[in-house]
Amino acid sequence: MRLVDAHHHLWDLAAVEYPWLNARGVRRFFGDPTPIQRDYGVADLRADARPHELVASVHVQVGCRPGRELDETRWLQAVGERDGLPTAIVAAVDLTAPDAVSRLREHGRSDRVRGVRQIVGREPADDERTGAGRVLDDPAFAAGLRALAAAGLSFDLQLTVPQMPRAAALLEAVPELPVALCHCGSPWDRTASGLAEWRRGLERLARLPRSVCKLSGLSMFEPAWTDASFVSIARAVLDTFGPERTMFGSNYPVDGLHRGYGEIVEATRRAVEPHGPGALARVFGDTAREFYRLA
Repeated sequence: MRLVDAHHHLWDLAAVEYPWLNARGVRRFFGDPTPIQRDYGVADLRADARPHELVASVHVQVGCRPGRELDETRWLQAVGERDGLPTAIVAAVDLTAPDAVSRLREHGRSDRVRGVRQIVGREPADDERTGAGRVLDDPAFAAGLRALAAAGLSFDLQLTVPQMPRAAALLEAVPELPVALCHCGSPWDRTASGLAEWRRGLERLARLPRSVCKLSGLSMFEPAWTDASFVSIARAVLDTFGPERTMFGSNYPVDGLHRGYGEIVEATRRAVEPHGPGALARVFGDTAREFYRLA
């Protein structure tokens, strides 16, 4: 397949400082990062994706040291110009910072920057420890989202299910802001009640007028997923957002800790196939091209 990967990561440990990649022996919410605590470039991504061909891609910020976010964007701009990927960049900006508008302007000097991700939630226990979700109650964050919309940029929303109602209420006040829901909304709780809560949150976020959803990151929440469990989550997303507002993302190399790139592509394809060939074209390319304005 020729496809667009709408959510992946790259890093060069000499070019940009990533505290979590330099912290040895520290388990993360998605597992043991030791196998990926090394440089990961475009050649690695293309090799992992074979035999599929990446015709475009979207790099999503990956936790560089606070204050060094421009280093990541500038490095990615240079990589894209040299290697052809990433086609687009979702940068790291603290939207609560007093100088958020000027930071957005600086990132915008890169012609590949399309949006920003400021993580709201990763995993319930991790969120409780870090207090990440408090940003939803910060008036400065709401102002930052409005500034993002005014700058013509999008917002990549990564959060956990309990945070969905608060996030939706906040984003409903900025209807002009394009929002990409990362990783299917992080469905950690696979009990009947947990999935019901997830579906309710998914449906509310889908009502945002400019929202899309990424079929990405599911290996973080269920490393030993079966075809049936993967497809059930993916089809719930497709039923809620429709193929025209759903896009494929590998979340590589993080999801590579648990699954091969091809396995993720094939599981996604099986989930999408019942919607017809037009749906495959949307999920594996056209939705991302339109949302991130890819050439």
